[in-house]
Amino acid sequence: MRDYHKIEILECGEPLVEIPLEMFAVESPHPYQKLGATYGKYSPYHLRQSVVNNLITAQNYLQLLSPSWRIQIFDAYRPVEVQQFMVDYSFAAEVRERGLIVGSLSPQQRQEIWQAVYEIWAIPSLDEKTPPPHSTGAAVDVTLVDDGGQVVNMGSLIDELSKRSHPDYYVNHPHSDAPQYHAHRQLLYDVMSKAGFQRNPKEWWHFCFGDQMWAWLSHETTARYGRW
Repeated sequence: MRDYHKIEILECGEPLVEIPLEMFAVESPHPYQKLGATYGKYSPYHLRQSVVNNLITAQNYLQLLSPSWRIQIFDAYRPVEVQQFMVDYSFAAEVRERGLIVGSLSPQQRQEIWQAVYEIWAIPSLDEKTPPPHSTGAAVDVTLVDDGGQVVNMGSLIDELSKRSHPDYYVNHPHSDAPQYHAHRQLLYDVMSKAGFQRNPKEWWHFCFGDQMWAWLSHETTARYGRW
């Protein structure tokens, strides 16, 4: 899937703007800031203007299908420095999850864990030709909140390092709640795709518009947004 980084970027110069959070649900404090990530001039609740417009359109579509439900914005703009912070954090967390110690990892264990981390996290590249999607202001991680204000169960958590993160994981799955999990994921996909977004093939929560991944998935020859 790294082929999307081969797409040429023709930066259009569209500004990074605040998301009108009153229209959406948000997790407070922001999940990465809660872990210690430090943002600079722009908070994580910024996106390119057209991306914000499309996100509002997606919320309006959701209202037609499920009145009083809202899109919850988990994460949006992410500087490369925060990308690096979260990559390092995820590596350390996965080491602990496996009952291992960083200083005692074998080369094979280290490689396996990094491979798992980079299944979810883009490389925190400073190369202007290969920016992490969130660092362009064109990618957003979202889920749904129901009419009772509860986060809808999607069958896995955002940022989970497992195959359960794959969008179609619960299709024909034997789990008793699999049809419901997939229906929730499909509803999210339907409203976001109708608003012009493309979904990361390996993450049910990650949607983009105008960046290299979007261009690659849309069969476009160029991307509109580079690193901000």
